Amino acid sequence: MSTLKIGEAVPNFEATATSDLTFKLSDFKGKSNLVIYFYPKDNTSGCTTEGLDFSALKDEFNNHDTVIFGVSKDSLKSHEGFIVKQDFNFDLISDESGEMCEMFGVWQLKKNYGKEYMGIVRSTFLIDKEGILRQSWDKVRVKGHVDDVLEAVKAL
Repeated sequence: MSTLKIGEAVPNFEATATSDLTFKLSDFKGKSNLVIYFYPKDNTSGCTTEGLDFSALKDEFNNHDTVIFGVSKDSLKSHEGFIVKQDFNFDLISDESGEMCEMFGVWQLKKNYGKEYMGIVRSTFLIDKEGILRQSWDKVRVKGHVDDVLEAVKAL
């Protein structure tokens, strides 16, 4: 569960992203809304589908002044390969340290086939141009999710 609250400002942070980009939340203030989605692992079926869905609607997000970033704990090298393989048209943030995962509250205890382990819970966050968290989706089911996010962006 996110430690961030709807309607409150997201604290400024920096992260390393693909395309030799240093992501700074403050760089988007007054310019663009942000969709930041967290996913468990590069090159897995659900994560690939989610990325392809965001890629397919990127122009629609752009039309509403919204930039998309995907985040996982995979390395930049892994992210670069994932982008090339799937032809994603947006950047991915590498959160190897887990700082973003902790800040957004997505690093949680998970259960799979009776095993418990810590991992990223698929989640999405919509941040407006003023840096305010407007909506979040926790424990996301991939099918139809990107359409729901786009509708929320259009409502801003």
